[in-house]
Amino acid sequence: MRELKLAIVNAAERVKEALEKTGNPRIVITTHHKPDADALGSSLGLYKFLKKLGYFVTVISPTDYPHFLKWMPNEEKVFNFEYHPEKCKDFVNNAQIIFCLDFNSLKRINDLGDIVRESSAVKVMIDHHLEPEGFDDIRFWSSDASSTAELIYKFIVDFGGKDQVDQDIAACLYAGMVADTGSFRFDSVKPETHRIAADLIETGMEHSKIHNLLFDSYTANRWKFVGYVLSNKMEILEDLNTALIAISADELKEYNIKTGDTEGLVNYGLSIKGIEFATLIIDRTVLVKMSFRGKGKFPANKFAGEFFQGGGHFNAAGGQSSLTLEETVEKFKKSIVTYKEYLT
Repeated sequence: MRELKLAIVNAAERVKEALEKTGNPRIVITTHHKPDADALGSSLGLYKFLKKLGYFVTVISPTDYPHFLKWMPNEEKVFNFEYHPEKCKDFVNNAQIIFCLDFNSLKRINDLGDIVRESSAVKVMIDHHLEPEGFDDIRFWSSDASSTAELIYKFIVDFGGKDQVDQDIAACLYAGMVADTGSFRFDSVKPETHRIAADLIETGMEHSKIHNLLFDSYTANRWKFVGYVLSNKMEILEDLNTALIAISADELKEYNIKTGDTEGLVNYGLSIKGIEFATLIIDRTVLVKMSFRGKGKFPANKFAGEFFQGGGHFNAAGGQSSLTLEETVEKFKKSIVTYKEYLT
């Protein structure tokens, strides 16, 4: 933990220097496309902290995000790049500092990536995914961290702002930690993770309410879709201890699936006894998107990178395919055989 602590202090001090050097900087915070609770919570937690210090701050999301995240304090101030491309481009072009949260490659922010890359602003990456691309000027990165929200809290503390963490900031960061740790059950959870959660709860924020907002706010239609998928779309590759779910664009349309409605589907496969690897493949019309979840020794990020232009964490990764849904499924079945040593 010593190296991690030193990295945080160095990052915080370098950001302070950058802020002081620019005088009255314009700051942009952005995160990956289709933000989850960690991505949006980290962004809005940092946004509130910097606003309390008196800075001009804008949060930009490359895309929309799930309805069950719209309770977050200051969420209404987020700019969606897809809806306001020119305004967002102006924000980036006029920024002196850009915080890049919960992603380590500019391709993760879609068309916004080239605009950020060309910006002369100081780029600060705070993230916990493997193998950073290297576009950043200041980096606080650790693949051992449970979440980016955890890193944001540490950054704020080392910035000297622990007393600025109010209930709004705490709610955003706690939501990110809860979501990215599977309610504190993943291997990434360390004693310090719980200590940070305790600090956030001590602000007085309603932690049980946050759980309800994140996990008990789905529509009845979404649960009907889950029932359909589990009954009709899950395939078990028994000789490979692998569960596969493939969903077509027509099925998404039939059930009126919105952003966030497929979140967590891939995890159902892993809940089956004996299953070591689970995959969710969805035809998103433009591209086929893939989610990978592994147990134990299965390197989900390596598999995603080798076959499906993806990456992520060791046990949780994503990928994509420009093939048809059927062709992608066939490619997956052929590819997974080459990783049989990790599965049996």
